[in-house]
Amino acid sequence: MKLCYIHQYYLKPEEGGAIRSYHLAQGITAAGVEVTVVTAHNRPDYEVRWDGKVQVHLLPVPYDNNFSAFRRLWAFAAFVRAAKKLLGRMPLPDLLYITSTPLSTGLIGTWARRKWGIPFVFEVRDLWPKAPIAIKSIRNSLLKKVLYKMEETIYRKAWKIVALSPGMQRYIQQKVSQQPVVLIPNFADLDFFQVQKDRYPNRQFDQQPLTFLYAGAIGEVNGLLQYLDLAEAAKRKGKNWLFQLMGKGKWLPALKEEAAKRGLSRVEFIPFGNKAEVRERMQAADIAYISFLRLRVLEVSSPNKFFDALAMGMPVLINFKGWINDLVSAHDLGWYQGEQPYETLLEALEALEHCPEALARKGKNARSLAERSFAKDRAVASLLDVVEFCQNKDRTGLARFVSR
Repeated sequence: MKLCYIHQYYLKPEEGGAIRSYHLAQGITAAGVEVTVVTAHNRPDYEVRWDGKVQVHLLPVPYDNNFSAFRRLWAFAAFVRAAKKLLGRMPLPDLLYITSTPLSTGLIGTWARRKWGIPFVFEVRDLWPKAPIAIKSIRNSLLKKVLYKMEETIYRKAWKIVALSPGMQRYIQQKVSQQPVVLIPNFADLDFFQVQKDRYPNRQFDQQPLTFLYAGAIGEVNGLLQYLDLAEAAKRKGKNWLFQLMGKGKWLPALKEEAAKRGLSRVEFIPFGNKAEVRERMQAADIAYISFLRLRVLEVSSPNKFFDALAMGMPVLINFKGWINDLVSAHDLGWYQGEQPYETLLEALEALEHCPEALARKGKNARSLAERSFAKDRAVASLLDVVEFCQNKDRTGLARFVSR
């Protein structure tokens, strides 16, 4: 079976960032699927490389989070055009697996289905355009209508849809009730992130203060002013806790300026790093901070940094509600940062300095949940179930699908 995996922002572990597509592509290749990846990069020329047995086509379509709205839209459209042209030159696959964001990648699937009758699976990583509309980065009423229509068309034309959270799954099923929507959340890499057995029982807070780590994207939707709020509340209480912030994004300069304005000397900004560097920082910290703006649309998110923390056996502090917060509460994985003031939360965190066993217990719960419910192999197996039909020589079901 030949599968073409389309992801505009495909990354390898050594590049850092979200590497879900890399692991899924590697996993299904190991199971016997022939996988070709189509992605983009910021270099000036088209390139081809091999990630193990996965062939990766890199299209020269620059993109940066600091781009204006117009330049972002141009990059989205340019990738669709370039990917179509490339597909026209390649041997046709049996299936396209297309992941968002951006939503526009789904247009490649609707085009390939119409032109060649190739089915496509559409993976929904974020509710687009609902999320950017909620944070008011898209304001034009006509553009909103166009994007919502595009979203529904892509959902309806997809052979199957993959959602990364139960909330996303429900939302899509309400939009297109006749379409099969499969839940494959982000996953924990249990081999890469290893638990340090003596990490918390031997913790000496007089030698190193309680340390929090946020490692991820630094954009508006990440709601990291709440991280600074917590650091400021700890400062007022006289705590010397360390608040580390590792990553890159459009809001990084503003956060640095705000931290300096508030005199938050215990907030440490760390340059963006790859997965190995993130793991090193996680090994030295006590609590992983998971952050989003408090918007209903973001409560369905599936942040990879949360699943990294689970694999690491690391307690979490979360500042938004939704299914991730429900997991934290149900499995005793950490704490929720509600609205200010933070007295109750600060008291609970301060108690850790006298009872590191609580960190150990929550960390053990995190790793156990990762092993039971979110192992990487489980996600790969679920994806193989999705694409298994293509290995069947009887394609009558597909013929009915592409003709509708």
